[in-house]
Amino acid sequence: MAVTDRGNDVAVRGTRLRALLIRLALEPGRTVTAEALVQALWPEGGPGVHALQALVSRLRRCLPDGRLRSVPGGYVLDVDSVDGSEFERLAGEGTRALRDGDAEGAAHRLREALGLWRGDVLADAAGIPFADAAAVRYEALRVAAIEDRVAAELRIGVEPAALHPLRERPRALLIEALHESGRSAEALAVFEQFRALLAEELGADPGTGPRDAYLAVLRAAPREQVRGNLRVPPTSFVGRETECAWVARALWDGRLVTLVGPGGVGKTRLAAKVGADLSGRFPGGVWLVELAAVEEAAEVPGAVAGVLGLRDGTNRLVEALSADETLIILDNCEHVVDAAAGLADELLGTCPSLRVLATSRERLGVGGEALCPVPPLEAASSVELFAERAAAVRPGFVVNGEVIGEICRRLDGLPLAIELAAARLRSMPLEQLAARLDDRLRLLTGGSRAALPRHRTLRAVVGWSWDLLDDAERRFAESLSVFPGTITPESASKVTGVEDALDVLDSLVDRSLLQAVDGPEPRFRMLETIREYGLERLADARATEARARHVQCFLELAERAEPHLRRPEQLTWLALLMEERDNLLAALQHAVDEGDAEKAVRMGAALATFWMIQGDHAEAARRLRLALDVPRRGPVPGEAAALGGYVFNTVLSGGDARDDPLIGEHPESGHPLAALIEPAAALLNDDPAGGVAVIDRRLPNPDPWTRAALHLMRAMLNGNRGEMGAAGQDIAAAQAGFRESGERAGLALVLTFAAEMQTVDGRFADAVAALEESVGLLRELGHGGDTGMQRVMLAMARARSGDVRKARDELSAMVAPGAATPSRYLVQARLALGDLARHDGDEDEAREHYAAAGRELDRVPSYPQFRSLLEAARGQLAIGRDDPAAARHLRKALTLAADSPDLPIAAVAGYGIARLRATAAPPKAAEALGAASVLRGAPDAFNPDVVRLTRRLRKDLGERAYRDAYDRGRRLDVHGALALLHDQLRRR
Repeated sequence: MAVTDRGNDVAVRGTRLRALLIRLALEPGRTVTAEALVQALWPEGGPGVHALQALVSRLRRCLPDGRLRSVPGGYVLDVDSVDGSEFERLAGEGTRALRDGDAEGAAHRLREALGLWRGDVLADAAGIPFADAAAVRYEALRVAAIEDRVAAELRIGVEPAALHPLRERPRALLIEALHESGRSAEALAVFEQFRALLAEELGADPGTGPRDAYLAVLRAAPREQVRGNLRVPPTSFVGRETECAWVARALWDGRLVTLVGPGGVGKTRLAAKVGADLSGRFPGGVWLVELAAVEEAAEVPGAVAGVLGLRDGTNRLVEALSADETLIILDNCEHVVDAAAGLADELLGTCPSLRVLATSRERLGVGGEALCPVPPLEAASSVELFAERAAAVRPGFVVNGEVIGEICRRLDGLPLAIELAAARLRSMPLEQLAARLDDRLRLLTGGSRAALPRHRTLRAVVGWSWDLLDDAERRFAESLSVFPGTITPESASKVTGVEDALDVLDSLVDRSLLQAVDGPEPRFRMLETIREYGLERLADARATEARARHVQCFLELAERAEPHLRRPEQLTWLALLMEERDNLLAALQHAVDEGDAEKAVRMGAALATFWMIQGDHAEAARRLRLALDVPRRGPVPGEAAALGGYVFNTVLSGGDARDDPLIGEHPESGHPLAALIEPAAALLNDDPAGGVAVIDRRLPNPDPWTRAALHLMRAMLNGNRGEMGAAGQDIAAAQAGFRESGERAGLALVLTFAAEMQTVDGRFADAVAALEESVGLLRELGHGGDTGMQRVMLAMARARSGDVRKARDELSAMVAPGAATPSRYLVQARLALGDLARHDGDEDEAREHYAAAGRELDRVPSYPQFRSLLEAARGQLAIGRDDPAAARHLRKALTLAADSPDLPIAAVAGYGIARLRATAAPPKAAEALGAASVLRGAPDAFNPDVVRLTRRLRKDLGERAYRDAYDRGRRLDVHGALALLHDQLRRR
């Protein structure tokens, strides 16, 4: 049952909905990631994030307002505590008080803790694995709390000796209970206290009952209660809630669990944490057996016997471990794995009350073994761990979540590496630590002096695992270290020269030196820390050979995939290249570093379309430039395709390459991208007529993708010279060509351009349909989070059609905290929101949005067009205040847009210039408005700024005079229109 802090019942109907509430309540006030929630609610796989969002919406309606909050990456149940966490807190305080000798305080807290129980725990989610595991854990904690409460009450003689201090029978029972529980010294002390009390109060001695109990204690042989040897760790335990619950459940259901994972991932701490949590279940104790110092396999049984205080011998172990429920933790088994496996199998077979929890870098391989791969810490837990450890060594440490998150990511989320890094803050600032992580093996030293030598440095941790491999496995693993991305059996064979690589890959997974990646085909990844160690060990000659093979492997893949990216099977090949993205980039960089012009240019040519589809055109242009800048003695294969991709992506990124020496090169080639060199260069050189002439000669083209791309280029060129009718025809032809080719990215881009024209023409329904199709295509391509431009355009199309409220809601969602909107789209959304506020008469709100856009533009480099739009908007605000700064803002806006060149953006500045002239010279204002329409290529009759100014000028001048003045501006060419607008500003 859920009850609010005011005592009101909360009805939560449905097992899955209650399970969601329970999973969130297990971590009150903390972020639970969407991934963790999906895994908890649908452990066998299911509908995923969308279904989770629907459940969250339903649960939010059940709970008081604000209790369930969405945060970046997940959700938070915003409560101070729940009964479960409160129980753990009170029980923990009670146990510590008992340990510290405060029996009365312990009894009080433990009674309060147990009073929170109201029946079976988490019964509403029975059958769901995470809830069952948590229930097992809570039940174990409850049993332990009951035992500690009884111990505390016995220690103070509460039931019922304290209530009747002079009665003999309760005292005798208390003495017997303490003796039977192994606390003989306390039993003797109770008798002595009772005898003193009777002498003082009654002048008498204890009777037969207390005396017999006392004598029984004296006559009995000394008894030692076995409780275990777990030590209280000196630092907090962070994260791992899922793993703790899983291991507890696995030990409940079975008898052998092995925690496997790479060195430094926290297996020992996790095992100790689980052992401590379950200690109440094991009257025989929880015993940690550290095998790291054991050098010979024959010493393993003796190590276990020594911890238990027994002389060597398996028979004695069997005898000692057969009496009570006992948990043995075999820690660090990897170097004696056969002996540890044999002993575990022998003891489990002969000791039915025994359970074994092992930690190792590979499985024991014993029947009935349950494996728990221990993954690196999740991002939030990594940051929490770093922050805690940093605060311990640097008082006053201020958490910078972004920098810490990047450090933890680069350290693979390995707890040991994170703790070693945090310790470095004693002597260097956070930013310097982040900058030096490329040399992490030298940097991360100085671990605890109490730790084993192999846990004191990151290098020693990895080296321990490496030394357990044989020579062939070491050479294989060292060669794999050239892979910065995932590894397949095929690519591993090509790089290492090992024909049947899958068996060796599986062996390295078993040794925790590789991680298996989920997917339909075998795929593996090496943690960056392990990879750096392998690269260090890779000798120069072997490193050169391995890198050369790596380049050749991924060049072949890229060239095989390239033509398919412009065809209907695009998605299949795109997914494959996405899987290998890191390897492809590394292969290109290595070819560049080695000065291998042929391979660098071929790689650039093969990947140009892939990068173009990815949508980050500025980055695509940068990479292609990197390849083309490698010195070449003569023509190399792929040169024209790489250059075409470079120039086209430069255009799409809004870059300026007018002085670029590469733009003058026009190598001959039949590749589709080569056909774009001259038209794209014409756009960059502001030569629309020349570009159109080139395209006219090359059309028609038999290849549908090339034909569509040329029509797109001609539409852009015609748009830049104000020929919107011709541009519209080319946009329609480009759509047809991309649909025929089956290429989604090009079609999405053309649909976006088409929507812009349709919005200007007032065809808002068509614009919305085009943008929605564009968004759908981009999501197919995996760009679900990179559709910000289309979302802003959708909002503005709806606003122009009259649905301003929906437009404002959509834009506000993009700029809301935690929305994770990329910076370039944040600027667009802020500008759009500012325009909506300004058109609604709320200048204060408009100013706030424009200021936010300005801050974002100052923070990251961006297109000059955005700065032009911002200056034009500020100019419009200044006109409304009759501020002389208006002319300065509009002059800067016009200059930025004209220099880009981006004439539709220049038209926006022109609308402001026309408004600036409207009061003093209405005919000049109408003429300026006509000139702006030349730059826009259309009247833009549905733009609110144009609509209001047109209405005003028609009223002031009359229809005929307005039309005559407007037409004078409308009859100008592009250069004349720009000159007129600049002249109007000078005449201000």
